[in-house]
Amino acid sequence: MARLNLLEETRFEKVPVKVYPTADEASIDVAHRISHLIQSKQHNGEKAILGLATGATPIKVYRELVRLHREEGLSFQNVVTFNLDEYYPMHPMADQSYVSFMKKHLFDLVDIPTENIHIPDGTVPADQVHAYCEEYERKISSYGGLDIQLLGIGRTGHIGFNEPGSAPNSGTRLVTLDDLTRRDASRDFGGKENVPTKAITMGVGTIFKAKEIILMAWNEKKAEIVKKAIEGELSADIPATYLQLSDNVEFILDQDAASLLTRFDTPWLAQDVVWTDELAKKAVVWLSLELDKAILKLTDDDYNTHGMAQLVTEKGPAYGINIRVFNELQRTITGWPGGKPGVDDSNRPERANPASKNVILFSPHPDDDVISMGGTFIRLADQGHQVHVAYQTSGNTAVWDDDVLRYLEFVIDFASSAEEKEAKQKIYDEARTFFESKKPNQVDPEVIRTIKGLIRKGEAIAGARFVGLPDEHIHFQDLPFYDRGKFSKEVDFEDDIQQTMELLRRVKPHQVFAAGDFADPHGTHRVCFDIILQALIRLRETDEWTKDCWLWLYRGAWHEYPIHEIEMAVPLSPQEVKRKRIAIFKHQSQKDVPVFPGDDPREFWVRAEDRTSETAGLYHQLGLANYEAIEAFVRWKF
Repeated sequence: MARLNLLEETRFEKVPVKVYPTADEASIDVAHRISHLIQSKQHNGEKAILGLATGATPIKVYRELVRLHREEGLSFQNVVTFNLDEYYPMHPMADQSYVSFMKKHLFDLVDIPTENIHIPDGTVPADQVHAYCEEYERKISSYGGLDIQLLGIGRTGHIGFNEPGSAPNSGTRLVTLDDLTRRDASRDFGGKENVPTKAITMGVGTIFKAKEIILMAWNEKKAEIVKKAIEGELSADIPATYLQLSDNVEFILDQDAASLLTRFDTPWLAQDVVWTDELAKKAVVWLSLELDKAILKLTDDDYNTHGMAQLVTEKGPAYGINIRVFNELQRTITGWPGGKPGVDDSNRPERANPASKNVILFSPHPDDDVISMGGTFIRLADQGHQVHVAYQTSGNTAVWDDDVLRYLEFVIDFASSAEEKEAKQKIYDEARTFFESKKPNQVDPEVIRTIKGLIRKGEAIAGARFVGLPDEHIHFQDLPFYDRGKFSKEVDFEDDIQQTMELLRRVKPHQVFAAGDFADPHGTHRVCFDIILQALIRLRETDEWTKDCWLWLYRGAWHEYPIHEIEMAVPLSPQEVKRKRIAIFKHQSQKDVPVFPGDDPREFWVRAEDRTSETAGLYHQLGLANYEAIEAFVRWKF
């Protein structure tokens, strides 16, 4: 029976899939599988032939392999490696080269013989690339093929650099990179314009010859393409779907990357489920949107023909379920994000008392506050709460170099004495000289980072003042991890946590708002949230005021919480949408074309307005009131 249930649960999946609670656990398991292969080959006097990948995905696998080498004596003397790909052209000593990546994360840290390492050469003359690629294939074959091939997956569905359009029998070759792939790499290169347009990659056919293929994917950012690769039809548009043709492949995922698979996202379509109130709410919202039919109009037949017959049987009839879910959604909507004074708050998302709350809004970058929850920010200030904003980082990375010169020119012109002008002219001349020879992704000198931070600080002050905050309620934390992280990935966050605890103790908030964008677990938003969370957890052990402190999470300009997860929905009037837009406009350095725009060509204010209007549209589609825009929040449960 257990086997039958497993088959039902995974019947939408066309490849074997193993899901782990976290990327750490998954990575450790993959590393141990590789370790067992190496040791088994050593025992038999054979070489272990590994196909290796680069990027963020395999880093923790390599970290565990290094630990096994250092602490448990795992030797790499019998290991031969072939890397999947390399940018072209690319010098092996460049920071962005995959040679540098592999040396940093694995090869320089274990005892693998240098002659056993093979990485595509990004310096091969153009007229010799074809012959070089054929030789790369021959070398792999001369060792009897790959024992294990590690893969990540790009958001285009590429494996290696086999972009959409790649053939299933393709071999090692020179390819042109998809624009999305180059955008995703832009941060490492200091802008998309610096990312090479081509790469040398093993082909899909080369990968297929491996005796074992392990594709790994972590976090929500990969969930959509993972679902297409596992459950979708074979398509040249998504090369990872070719892996469905292999008998030797396994997808290794964390829970976030697996979250859109049918067995997790809409499990009632795959198996019998235990119908909790939370799952029933998710299913009813899904059914309403799937049928484009208001919740209160859903029928027993709608439930029965969409995998939800058991729900009607257990908790029906349909109309009774509809009423319950509709009321739950209705109760999330409030025009009083700080709580409405003097009313029954038993069915409201926030407490009525105290009527005037201490509120602190943490903003990872200097514009996340107004972009993500500018309307709610304005309303909290308008409704008389003691609102503070804390800008956690300077955001100095995201300022154009020519803005530095423009501001310095202003300062020089404004200088009142020759001495002051001379000192500032010296800084200007040094900055200009630096920019003329600046390499892609090169870290700015401290004085330039300071100027860029001041540019963003001035914009943030203007935005917060426009919202209605007094200057003493505007805090610039400039958390140390942000600049330390430019020079080292191994950073300690204790001073960041202590600084955050000190600010929280001063404000003693009833409400804390924090960024809840966790799609990229290595991004600034995630680090900033973890610092806040750790600070609050520690304070809850000693400070009585924390018992009345609620933590609300917001999301940014790119995506919103699913409707069934939203616990507070703050509707905005057309006038409030306009006020929010003006607050965003105060951040002039981020307007038009920001340094790091992501893969969305829209300006931040447009993304923010589209996101909140789409949320309002979904509420209306479900049969609720039709608002201009809605900002959404989820409460963190300690």
